[in-house]
Amino acid sequence: MKTIDLRSDTVTQPTAAMRAAMMEAPLGDDVFGDDPSVNALQDHVAALLGKQAALFMPTGTQSNLCALMSHCQRGEEYLVSQMAHTYRWEAGGAAVLGSIQPQPIAPQRDGSMALADIEASIKPDDPHFAITRLLCLENTTGGQVLGMDYQRAAGELARRHGLAFHLDGARLFNAAVVASQREGGSACHQARQIADLYDSVSVCFSKGLGAPVGSALVGSRELIARARRVRKMAGGGMRQAGLLAAAAKHALDHHVERLADDHANARHLAEGLAGLPGVTVVPPDTNIVFVDLAPDRDGKAAVQAARERGLLFTGLYRLRLVTHLDVSADDIERAIKILRAIF
Repeated sequence: MKTIDLRSDTVTQPTAAMRAAMMEAPLGDDVFGDDPSVNALQDHVAALLGKQAALFMPTGTQSNLCALMSHCQRGEEYLVSQMAHTYRWEAGGAAVLGSIQPQPIAPQRDGSMALADIEASIKPDDPHFAITRLLCLENTTGGQVLGMDYQRAAGELARRHGLAFHLDGARLFNAAVVASQREGGSACHQARQIADLYDSVSVCFSKGLGAPVGSALVGSRELIARARRVRKMAGGGMRQAGLLAAAAKHALDHHVERLADDHANARHLAEGLAGLPGVTVVPPDTNIVFVDLAPDRDGKAAVQAARERGLLFTGLYRLRLVTHLDVSADDIERAIKILRAIF
């Protein structure tokens, strides 16, 4: 039987239509700036998110790194959640490669940082301290959506203290779909509303949007010019990258609104696991379902037992199951049956 892969929304395969778009893409050398497909994607993303310019990157890690190194200089710092990707899950790149100090802040239950904690972490102008230069948020964070009022207040706090404001929006369009359902308008309109709050935004095409590779950083022309230099330094200057840019453009054109299907599948999965002994399901905002296990439950054994039945996910004491465009409603029904049998 088909293996159901819920390890991440990065495991998707390009659709037939996406592969066709890749094969038909006009190409050039992007290091020279003359790949028409890359240039068209960058112009499109910048306009979509209301920024002056955009830069195509191979990975979200590199996109965030280029943002941090473009906003901050050596000996400066950025404020960030203890659980944020830009601090915890990106190999310490800002510190190792940029000599930028992270100032981690404990998150609240909803994944946000308390505004009072952010303000208290801003350093005074004193030679004993690194210079606080940037506030970095993540939306979605752990699959949870940050509210617009919170993001707006955080941005106002940053500007009041002269800080730049960056968003790791790897799953920005998941957040935008939720916002569109709550507030109306299209998901792309809501993505623009979110991006308007920030000086720079990194977005990923290879997660829920289903492209095989790629992210983009958007911001001012000056910021993107600095980021282009950092990208080259970090080994991100690609040549005939239009093949990948065409996949990203197809994803933006065809795979944004359908993220609502992934969210519905995640909710159905969570509901199907509710009530099992020793299992606590965190209600999902988007496409990521977390399952907390009682101390007498062996998460590693559960992962292995599911694998033997054709279901993949990750976790030890906390299981993580992620829906995506290669997972159908029927797959979710089968996953529920497998997990209920295991538990």
